[in-house]
Parts: sequence; structure tokens; C-alpha cells
Amino acid sequence: MASGSDRNPIIIGGLPSQVPDFDPEETQEWLDSLDAAVDERGRERARYLMLRLIERAREKRVAVPEMRSTDYVNTIPTKSEPFFPGNEEIERKILNATRWNAAVMVSRAQRPGIGVGGHIATFASSASLYDVGFNHFFRGKDEGDGGDQVFFQGHASPGIYARAYLLDRLSEENLDAFRQEKSKAPYGLSSYPHPRLMPDFWEFPTVSMGLGPIGAIFQARMNRYMDARGIADTSKSHVWAFLGDGEMDEPESLGQLTIAAREGLDNLTFVVNCNLQRLDGPVRGNGKVIQELESVFRGAGWNVIKLVWDRSWDPLLAQDRDGVLVNRMNTTPDGQYQTYATESGAYIREHFFGDDHRLRAMVENMTDDQILHLGRGGHDHKKIFAAFSAAKAHKGQPTVILAKTIKGWTLGPNFEGRNATHQMKKLTVDDLKGFRDRLHLPISDKELESGAPPYFHPGRNSEEIQYMHDRRKGLGGYVPTRVVRAKPLALPDDKTYATVKKGSGQQSIATTMAFVRLLKDLMRDKELGKRFVLIAPDEYRTFGMDSFFPSAKIYNPLGQQYESVDRDLLLAYKESPTGQMLHDGISEAGCTASLIAAGSAYATHGEPLIPVYVFYSMFGFQRTGDQFWQMSDQLARGFVLGATAGRTTLTGEGLQHADGHSQLLASTNPGCVAYDPAYSYEIAHIVQDGLRRMYGPTADGKPGEDVFYYLTVYNEPIQHPAEPENVDVEGILKGIHRIGEGTSGSIPAQIIASGVAVPWAIEAQKILAEEWNVKADVWSATSWNELRREAVDVERHNLLHPEEEQRVPYVTQKLSGAQGPFVAVSDWMRAVPDQIARWVPGTYQSLGADGFGFADTRGAARRFFHIDAQSIVVGVLTELAKEGKVDRSALKQAIDRYQLLDVAAADPGAAGGDA
Repeated sequence: MASGSDRNPIIIGGLPSQVPDFDPEETQEWLDSLDAAVDERGRERARYLMLRLIERAREKRVAVPEMRSTDYVNTIPTKSEPFFPGNEEIERKILNATRWNAAVMVSRAQRPGIGVGGHIATFASSASLYDVGFNHFFRGKDEGDGGDQVFFQGHASPGIYARAYLLDRLSEENLDAFRQEKSKAPYGLSSYPHPRLMPDFWEFPTVSMGLGPIGAIFQARMNRYMDARGIADTSKSHVWAFLGDGEMDEPESLGQLTIAAREGLDNLTFVVNCNLQRLDGPVRGNGKVIQELESVFRGAGWNVIKLVWDRSWDPLLAQDRDGVLVNRMNTTPDGQYQTYATESGAYIREHFFGDDHRLRAMVENMTDDQILHLGRGGHDHKKIFAAFSAAKAHKGQPTVILAKTIKGWTLGPNFEGRNATHQMKKLTVDDLKGFRDRLHLPISDKELESGAPPYFHPGRNSEEIQYMHDRRKGLGGYVPTRVVRAKPLALPDDKTYATVKKGSGQQSIATTMAFVRLLKDLMRDKELGKRFVLIAPDEYRTFGMDSFFPSAKIYNPLGQQYESVDRDLLLAYKESPTGQMLHDGISEAGCTASLIAAGSAYATHGEPLIPVYVFYSMFGFQRTGDQFWQMSDQLARGFVLGATAGRTTLTGEGLQHADGHSQLLASTNPGCVAYDPAYSYEIAHIVQDGLRRMYGPTADGKPGEDVFYYLTVYNEPIQHPAEPENVDVEGILKGIHRIGEGTSGSIPAQIIASGVAVPWAIEAQKILAEEWNVKADVWSATSWNELRREAVDVERHNLLHPEEEQRVPYVTQKLSGAQGPFVAVSDWMRAVPDQIARWVPGTYQSLGADGFGFADTRGAARRFFHIDAQSIVVGVLTELAKEGKVDRSALKQAIDRYQLLDVAAADPGAAGGDA
């Protein structure tokens, strides 16, 4: 036994909950007294009496455990377990076949010349948990609804494939193509649950770790939201999230527990596979992770069900008159339990039971082998069924099941409970023989000794396979399955966009406000309006979206049970059970999880939603970039608005609010279509195209493309021109269009700008013409990213089709008739416009806001980064001087004239401290 403190920091108190009642008459007298107090004096009086009793018990030093942590035993006592309706013998055979095929699949993936690896220990520990779910709980989609939503633990994917193989959903060719998605196409299987890679199979991507838990919480909430708003009947859907105890260290795993409790999401169950091991070692070697997680979840308001011991412990616990066994369970740390998992029965007898005569007496009639096989609850089908049943029946709270297992269970002594088991991928012949014997499979030694180990299938007409099919038929179809039943939406016509295309007239507005104006018009559409889901992290007022409060209202399942402090105002804060706006608090991670759940509703429930997530630009791709990858993996759609974008538009807020790089981060996500528009009519065309691409019919009749749109918008007010008569819509959508030809001057040049930098470029165009005889055209680069993406695609095509006429990138075509040099400018770091440098047909230079942001005026910041109008002028003159078109002396003259070296000399411009 490991030495340490006598008092475990997690266990407080220690009253054993499974001590037999040796005086039931006295117990009943106490219970009758409590009943009488409730009946005669009411619940409040009874509560007061209970609190006084607890207080007196502590004064008398009677150990009363606090409810945040109960004893290290099963929450559901044996006498309360429901009848198990399955055939346990058949289910054992099914599970043995699944275990074998999962392990063999990974082992074969390590064969010479392939070596793509895989993980087998996680599924080995959680196999029984999944099996009970598949056989008795997980609802499929055959009834026409969304069924249950199951978030499978990523590292357990081999087991899910192995089960699908038994059901003829996958073939041996599929299993042998594990982690070989391209070289073995079309049979390849993805490493982890990836809907983008297997769009008919997986629904929810759960790797990176930590994204599954938060995704499941907000999926359960989205189910309630859709039901409350009458969009889809999700009342039968239950969300299951299978997680690892090590995974719970991720902040995303635990950070949003309270919203699930606050909204009473009893349609949600977490199943935490507590095999006590991370990837490299114990999760809490000196502590008890189950007890710790129980405290966390109880404190957050969840219903907690602990599934610690299997049925073989029931007779021992029934003998525990003094609570000595429960006390030993309570005080043994996880690291020691892992040692017991790898040691002999004699070792367990000596070290767990041996130092107390009462414990020794409990097992004196048991053999060492019987002691060795005292098991953990996560491997007992009947105990698991009881826990799952209790979770489904519980009302008013989400439930977490903390199931204790052994990592690598049944894989043999070289795997079970070993610190290195997560990285062990290949079984030796001896390992395979031992594994086969333990699973009682009819596979000969010869088959294991000659070549790759075989898969096992009991036969399509066997009772095991028929049992599996019958269970899935009874539960509504196969899981996991991803089905897209949604139809393309009827989209609004051009009239909806007309107001925004007129510009702002004499009024100055920010592009954020231009988008909000357009959104109002879109939400008035009778067909489309109800499908918009507005999402913001406690910043609706910041982005001018408080105007939606009175009409759209904020979703709260409890409604608004108070008088709002601003109830007399026109834009009062208004909550409603049928509200359209999601207000997730100061949580970008929570908002992004809502975005993903809403954006994939077209597949999950067959009803498209159009999420519009608006956030501080700095806190989007930088903070939750991993979730945006999850969004792409899950094939979710919608609009993402990086408001208050740019390095210098929000300079009063300082460094941590100054975003000059999110466009670059967005460029790394293949599912993200990113734009940096300058004017309201550009926004109108981009949004209209986004709705068409994501929600209208595609060329092959599918309901939309699997992309999402990212627009960076700004808080700096500018005058927006009306849409030109011959507006270049194709250029806007593909990434670049000319917005102003030079009208005077004789020396040609080109200025390419994006977003908030376009007005600086226009001012620079005027200065160049009036003071330097330069005739500069101005181009709006609505998307540096899309220009680069298209150019890369062209180069790839040309590389592989040298015999065909070579294609020309769009940006090259567009600029081919323009006389350079070309100077690009934006409020982003130079790497953003530099994305197109190699395809610009002429001398190219970029200006950008590289480095950290800081607090100052907009003018000072732009002068510091040398991206303001005067700096653009000098940039153009510098490139012209290199070409010999202006004298180099002009450069020093310009620098001195505009005082470019003096930050304080810049016009401070409009205030930029507020969002």
C-alpha cells in the first residue's frame, strides 16, 4: 500500500453509505420523525431541522460526508438496480468479437510498409460502456427525427469500426484501410470521428480532446432551443458524450458545466471512462479522480452517478458492518489501484485486505484467482445498464456517469493498466493467443502464427449478429450514421439587399453597422427570418445589435422572471423561452459551440439554421481556432463576424484587443471562406452569395456547400458609396475589383487595399495626383485569402496537366492590364496581402501593421505602422523610384513633408477607443 496522509483531500467525512442497517426499527423512527416534520410544519422547517442536526453532528465529531463527495462505491445500490432486459451471454460474445476486431485492425495497421498506428487501449477499457449503449439506449434516425446524438471518444474509434464491421456496415477492406484514407480510397477509415472525412458515418468530431464535452453541452442546448422555437421536435433526442478522465483536464471539458445545469439539460449524459490513466501515466496518482470529478460536477449542479465496482463486490459490501471496506476503498489512491490492476490476487490479498483482520476475514474463503477478478463497474453490463437507465430517467439536471475501468482491459498483462499502454499498438503472437483465449474465440494457433492475425465474424446468420440487428432495429437504426435530410432553402430576392446597396449617403457608419442593417432586412423574410440564430459573447450592445432585443429576444428556457432595469427603454433587454438570440455570456468557447451546433442542424435534425456569430475579432480565430477546425470537421455552416477588426481601429483598447492577424489564421482553415469588405454593397453581395452557397441548391442538387463564411468588419465610421451601376460582382466574390480609376496625373500606379484601409488608399490616390503627378487606380481586395486559394488551385491543376492549356490565376487576369507598380495596404500584418504577391503581374510591395498593437489614437497607430494615407503615398513613390519613374530625392521630400517619422504629427482621426 502506498504511504501518504491518513486524510485524503478529496474524501470529506466518511460515513459509509453501504453499511448494513442493523436496527431498522430505530432507523424507521428517525425517518418517521422527518416525515412528520415535513407534513406538519412544511419543508422549510424540516430543512432547518436537518441543518441543525448536521451542525450538531459535526460538533459531536460524527463524520458526515458533504454531498459534493460521496463514498467510493456505486451510487445505485444493488437492490435498486433495474431488471436487465438483454441476453448477457449473447452480448458477451458480441463484445468479445468487437474487442478482437478492434485490436486486430490496429495491429494490422502497424504491418511492415504501412505503420500508420492507432490506439487500442481506450476502447478496450470502454467497450462495455459502448456495448450497453448500442444494445439498449442509442436511438437511430430511422423514425425520421434526429435520433440520439452520440459524441464518441476519439481514441475509441477502432471499436466503433469493429462493431460496424460485424453489422456489415463496413468490410474487411475498410478495416484494412484504417488510417489510409487516400491510398486505400474509397475504403479508407479516418483515424478519429471526422464527419468531413466520412460524411455518411460520423456526426461529431471529438478530437482535439476537450471539444467533445463542450460540443455535447451546446448540442443538448441547441436541441432544446430548436424545440422551443418550433423548428424541430427534438423531445426524444438524448445527447451522450463519452469522455476520458484525463480529457477532463481540458478547460473546455469543465468550463461550461454550469450552463447545462442552469438550463436543466436532462437530455444530456456525460459518460466519463475513468480508467485512471492519461496518455503517459496516472490521471491522479496520489488522489482519486472519480471523487474529484464528483465534487466538480455536483458543485456545478449535475446529477452524479458513480459506477465504481462490478457485481463481484456486492457480497463483500453486504458484510461490511463497520464500514472498514468502504473506508479502504475511500483512502486508496488511484495510483495504487492501477498497481492492483497489474498485480496478482495474492498481492491484492496482502496489500488491500491484509492489514485489517476484518478485511482479511471477508476474503478468507476466496481464492487468489477470485480476488484477482474482483472487477470494476465499467466492465459490468448489468451495472452499466442500471446507470444508463437512471441517467435517462433523471429529470431537471444533466447527468454524469463516472465509470471506473482498466485501460487495456482484456488485452493481456503487457497492456492492462500499464503506463505505456496508450502508445502500444501491436500485439505479439503470444499476446494474440492470450487475448483469443480470454475472449473464447475459435481462432487456431496456426492462423495467428502465419501472417497478419485474422478478423473474426461469427457469421451473418449467427444469433449474435441477428441479435445486434434486432436491437438496432428496435432502437431506430444504426449508430453512428450521418443523414442529410434538409432541403435547399428559398432565398430572398435582390430587393432584400437593395437598401444596403444604396450606401450610407452623408452618414458615416462602420461596416459592423452595415452588416447589422442587412441582417435586419434578412430577418424580416417570412421564410428565412426564423432560421437565423444570433450569437454573441455578451457584446450585443457593443456591436449595435441591441436593436434586436425587443423583437428577436434572448433565448432563456425560463423566460424573464424579473422586471428588467431598462424595461422603459425602447431597446430593453428581453428574455423569452422562444427567443432567437443566444446570449452565452463571456465565453467565446461557448458561443462557438453554439455556432457549431446550429450550423450543423441541417444534418443533425434535418432543419437548416443560419447562425450569425459576432465577436471581438481578436478573440475569434486566436482564442477558439481549434473549434473553428471542429466546425469545418463537422461540416457546419453559417456566418462568423470578426467585429472591431484590424490592428488600429480599436486602439484605445490596446494590445490584447488589436487584431491584425485573424485573416491569416482564417486562411489556414480549408472550410472557411474569409472576406475583408470595405463597403456595404460589398457586404450585401458577399452575404447573398454565402446564403446561396451554404443554403441554396448546389449543381448536383445537394442542399448547400460544406463551408462557413468569415467576414471581418470594423467599428470605424466611414461614408459608404452607393453601389456603382456596373459593379463587378464577380470581382467582389472572387476577391478583387477596381473601385476607383485615377483621373489625373501621368505616372501610373496601382493601390490595392482591403477593409478599413480602402479610405486611406482613396486619400492617397488624391494626394498622389495633386502633389506628385501619379495616376493611381484603387482596388478593393475583398478577400486576399480567396485570391490565394484560387491561384493555388490553378497551379496545382497546371502541375498535373502539363499537356493542357495552362490556366491563369484570377488575380493575375484581373491585374494584367493595370500598369504597376502595385502597392498593397491593409490593417493586417503584411503576411495577409503578401499571400497574392507571386501572382501579381508587376512590382509588388505591401504595407501592414506587423507587431503588437497598443493604445493610442487611430492616426498615431497608423503613422507608427506606416499604413496611413501619407505612408501609402511614400510607398508608391518608393516603388516608382525603383523603376526610375520618379527621382529618389522625392522620397526624402515626402517623408519630411508628411512628418512620417513623427507619430505625434499624424491627424488623430475619429476616436477609436470604444468598440
